[in-house]
Amino acid sequence: MIDISKLSTEPPKDWEEEVGAEKTKSYLKEINKLHNIFIAENSKSMLIVLQGMDASGKDSTIKKVIEAMNPNGLNIQSFKKPTEIEMAHDFLWRIHQVTPEKGTVTVFNRSHYEDVLIQRVHQWVDEDTIHKRFKHINHFEQLLQDSGTVILKFFLHISPEEQLRRLDERQVNPQKFWKHHPSDYEERKYFDNYMKCYEDVLNKCNDIPWHIIPADSKKYKSFLIAKTILETLEIMDLKYPPLVQ
Repeated sequence: MIDISKLSTEPPKDWEEEVGAEKTKSYLKEINKLHNIFIAENSKSMLIVLQGMDASGKDSTIKKVIEAMNPNGLNIQSFKKPTEIEMAHDFLWRIHQVTPEKGTVTVFNRSHYEDVLIQRVHQWVDEDTIHKRFKHINHFEQLLQDSGTVILKFFLHISPEEQLRRLDERQVNPQKFWKHHPSDYEERKYFDNYMKCYEDVLNKCNDIPWHIIPADSKKYKSFLIAKTILETLEIMDLKYPPLVQ
C-alpha cells in the first residue's frame, strides 16, 4: 500500500542539477526521434495522464517535456468543469471521445481522475459512487490498453510549502499573472483532504501503475518524466514502415 505521507516531494540528495539537465536534453532529442517513427508506424497510441495539485507543474511539463514531440502526432487535452451536455452523460463520456488514435500521443492535463478527486473532496457525489468510479476507471484503462494504447500516468507530488511559494509567485511575476486565480487559495485549504483522496487513487486505480514524481524541483520532475517516456518508447520496438510499391 502506498502511504503518500512517506513519499518525498524533493529530489534525492545525490541529484546533480546540471548533470540532470544535460541528460534531460539528450532524452528529449531521443523522444523526438522515436516519436517520429511512432507516427510513421501508425500502429500504436499513447495516453499520458498528468495529475497533481494546482501549481504542481502540469503546464510546465507540457512546455518542457511534451513539446519535444512532433505536433503532427500530438494532442493536448485539458479538462475543466464539465459542461451541461457532459454532465448529462456518464462521467467517462467526455474522456473517451478524446482518447488517442493510432499514431498519436494524447496528453491529459488533468483527467478522468478529477471525478474521484475534486468531486470527492467537496462531497458532490457520495462515497458509493466514488468507489464504483474506481472500478469503472480501471476497466476503462484496461479497455484502452487492450486496444493498443500505452498509458503513462504521472502524479506530480508537490509539498504544500512549495505549492504556496508558486501560487504567491503568480501574484508578483508579470509573466505569470494570467495563471493567478484566487480560487486556487481556497482550494488549497483542502490540501490534506486531496492527499487522502490521491492516496486512494494511487492504491485503488493502480492496475496500470502510477509514476509518482517528486515535483518540488521542476528540473528533476522534467528529468524523471522525460526518462520514463523515453524508456517506454524504446521498448515499443518502433520501426519505420517499408516503402509501398
